[in-house]
Amino acid sequence: MTTQSLSGNNQFQKFKNLEFILGALLLGSISLAVLFSSWLFPDGGTQINLAMRLTAPMTELAYPLGTDPLGRDILARVIIGSEISLKVGIYSSLGAVAVGIIMGLISGYYGGFIDALVMRFADVQLALPFILLAITFIAVIGGGLTNMIILLVISQWVQYARLVRGSVLALKDREFILSAKAIGVKDIRILFQHLLPNLIGPVIVLVTLNVANNILLESSLTFLGLGVDPTIPSWGGMLAEGRTYLQTAWWVSVFPGLAILLTVLGLNLLGDWLRDTLDPTGKTSV
Repeated sequence: MTTQSLSGNNQFQKFKNLEFILGALLLGSISLAVLFSSWLFPDGGTQINLAMRLTAPMTELAYPLGTDPLGRDILARVIIGSEISLKVGIYSSLGAVAVGIIMGLISGYYGGFIDALVMRFADVQLALPFILLAITFIAVIGGGLTNMIILLVISQWVQYARLVRGSVLALKDREFILSAKAIGVKDIRILFQHLLPNLIGPVIVLVTLNVANNILLESSLTFLGLGVDPTIPSWGGMLAEGRTYLQTAWWVSVFPGLAILLTVLGLNLLGDWLRDTLDPTGKTSV
């Protein structure tokens, strides 16, 4: 290996370390804010003070990020809203990965009619525009935090199922799987003790990236009035409330928008770092 290639590898490693540190700092800061949010803001960011409505940032010590049209503290609402967004992003991703892994393992391992049925159902769902699925689901079932999580699980399990199925098809004819079958190991053990550990790396990376994507989806749907209850502080709801004040009170929308940007950036940086760490050869794509 030449000196130039060694220098290039060192530069790449420094960049990846910086990527991890920046992502961890962003997510760590947001996680700490969520952890102490109920202690810092016991009123939940819902206290109305009409005398201080649309106070500009850094003009009042009690309201460092200003206030909204009802005089509510923007800082409190941004931090309280982070709990809602992270809860939706994490819970929906975990639900989707649980369903997707099970369906992908079964589909890829057994093949035949089961594989065809699962994959055709997945193809039909992928052909449906997400916004159409969201509108139909919310019109029939209703909005709210729980229903939002269920909607995202339904819309995203397919990604994990297809990823897992592809890995299972590549692994199920390998010697260690054939040996396990030959000695009478039950299918359930082969699926979860032999196959799953060998394909979990790409799944972990996809989960990390999907948490960021789900935060964006939750904010977008709430902005359109299809998400969580408007009375609950959320980043999408704050963006919707502040869109009519962009010229006169920019801070009402800008600060929740920055919170979304920094959270998604931190998750994407960690996702990229995880991908390169778990698959340094770059053979696995998500």
